[in-house]
Amino acid sequence: MTLAVRVPEELSARVPVEQRGPGLERDAVRMLVSRGAEVAHHVFTELPLLLRAGDLLVVNTSATLAAAVDGWTGDARVVVHFSTRGDDGRWAVELREPDGRGTTRARAGGPAAREVCLPGGVRLVLEEPLSGRGERLWWARVSGPGVPGLLREYGRPIRYAYTERDQPLSAYQTVFALPSADGTGSAEMPSAARPFTARLVAELVSRGVQFAPVTLHTGVASAEAHEPPYPERFAVPEASARLINAVRAGGGRVVAVGTTVVRAVESAVGADGAVRARAGWTDLVVTPERGVRVVDGLLTGLHEPEASHLLMLEAVAGRVAIERGYRAALQGRYLWHEFGDVHLVLP
Repeated sequence: MTLAVRVPEELSARVPVEQRGPGLERDAVRMLVSRGAEVAHHVFTELPLLLRAGDLLVVNTSATLAAAVDGWTGDARVVVHFSTRGDDGRWAVELREPDGRGTTRARAGGPAAREVCLPGGVRLVLEEPLSGRGERLWWARVSGPGVPGLLREYGRPIRYAYTERDQPLSAYQTVFALPSADGTGSAEMPSAARPFTARLVAELVSRGVQFAPVTLHTGVASAEAHEPPYPERFAVPEASARLINAVRAGGGRVVAVGTTVVRAVESAVGADGAVRARAGWTDLVVTPERGVRVVDGLLTGLHEPEASHLLMLEAVAGRVAIERGYRAALQGRYLWHEFGDVHLVLP
């Protein structure tokens, strides 16, 4: 799905909402609400009024990594974006070229055996492209004690040119983020959950809205590529699977907080329509043809008109609803990207 709209550059959220004015918190973003062909305008703090007792919010607990590290290949400076840890200890990485403005631009990753010198005497060696779709992401081996320690000491959050400046890692963590035992996490923030605050979560719980945690470690999306998602590591715990099934059986609505949650939950559905505990890798791409089997609603950010995520939105809500919602977002001057406003799609 490609929308026939253009998002003006000035609608990119350049800093987090809490830096835009005194007294603002993360939940001060605006929220477009789509119910079929109907569109309404809200602020995120009104979310408890739009959900009802018995609804279930499924959230991603993956923590964001400081996944960008400066390095050198020969005489050329590069920035390495660490995407995903493989089962064999290798990491999928993207090599980027500094653009002189504090951000980076895309560059070719290869060839095989290319070496990158990283801080602390660490060496990275490219081995092979991640897939046959192109050479943007490569499997690489890293010398030394381990990538999580390297990122903690020398890394910074990945950011793209539409943002104004570097932000601390805390700006990229959601209230649901939990560090994993092996130090892995998401290369880029599962940003749909960013507007939640502890106070808002408490209000939702007091109104009878439930929460179910799942985990999906997001890889590098690369703002320029708009590729379908690569395989990602996920886990749906037994307790969350049981809660999702119980809510569906009781007539409640299952609302995914983010496209990552849709991918995780829909990857754990059996042929009988029941969700079961599952962990591993998912290569599922949710499209209108495949449809969704569990998710009734979706809270998500606003995506570029070419983004593959729009196919998932169309699967949840239908093409007409998404097109109408995005036209309303443009007319209403909503803000795009990870620090921007959000879109709530309800049945």
